[in-house]
Amino acid sequence: MASTWPARAAEDKFAEHPLIDAHSHVWSPDTKKWPLANGKTQADLDPPSFTPEELLKQAHPVKVGRAVLIQHHTYHSWDNSYLIDCAARFPGTFAVTGMLDDTQPVPEKQMPELLTKRVRGFRITSWIRKEKWLSGDGMAAMWKTGGETGQAMCCLINPEDLPGVADMCRKHPDTTVVIDHFARIGVDGEIRDADVKNLLALAQHKKVNVKLSAYYALGKKEAPYEDLLPMIRRVLTAFGPERCMWASDAPYQVVKGHTYAASIALLRDRAGLSAGDQEQLFRKTAERIYFA
Repeated sequence: MASTWPARAAEDKFAEHPLIDAHSHVWSPDTKKWPLANGKTQADLDPPSFTPEELLKQAHPVKVGRAVLIQHHTYHSWDNSYLIDCAARFPGTFAVTGMLDDTQPVPEKQMPELLTKRVRGFRITSWIRKEKWLSGDGMAAMWKTGGETGQAMCCLINPEDLPGVADMCRKHPDTTVVIDHFARIGVDGEIRDADVKNLLALAQHKKVNVKLSAYYALGKKEAPYEDLLPMIRRVLTAFGPERCMWASDAPYQVVKGHTYAASIALLRDRAGLSAGDQEQLFRKTAERIYFA
């Protein structure tokens, strides 16, 4: 049975659309105003357009009213301007996970200013710098500063990168950490127990959170995604709902045969969760990290 908790949010500004999508990408087809990086052209955009307006058009019918916009390095590299503009144009609706080049001098100096522009976290990923992705003074300074500003280190990683994240958590216990998409466990179609155990081991670090997201890309990659439920239940048991959050990874979850509705239904209708647990996953955890 579907939870009825959203109907009880009558006093909330987003009462009609109370859910938060903790992970979405947006981009503009106007590449003259918002130039693309990395040699990309308008023809490389897939889909050709996914603006905030187009995101909300998909989101509102399934009661999603807020979203965390994630910097898309492929399209905009280190330039967070477009997402910051989107957040400014829709006050309270969007928070931003930006990106900083930690190889440049004192990247941490930019973090407090970006916080005033609704940048509540920073995407760090293992495939831009490969084996050196967590090394260097700049990266260490970003993790340390994040512990002071409350900005999260948001890790887009593969399962083999989990031990490195654990090392950083030990060095920076005050820093909020978010693991995107279960650390992509199952992206090759196989959900390995050893990988899941490495993810669950991060639960000992009390500032680590996990996005239950990107179902279209994991395991069998087919709705209703029930093959992911054993992993989801293990993650929820280890971290607790208060450190887990639902996310779509739009537009990829909402095009090409996948839908917002199917992503939401997995946790709402098929996971056997209480109304309170659903409220944590669909709103409260993301609200605490990105919108508080």
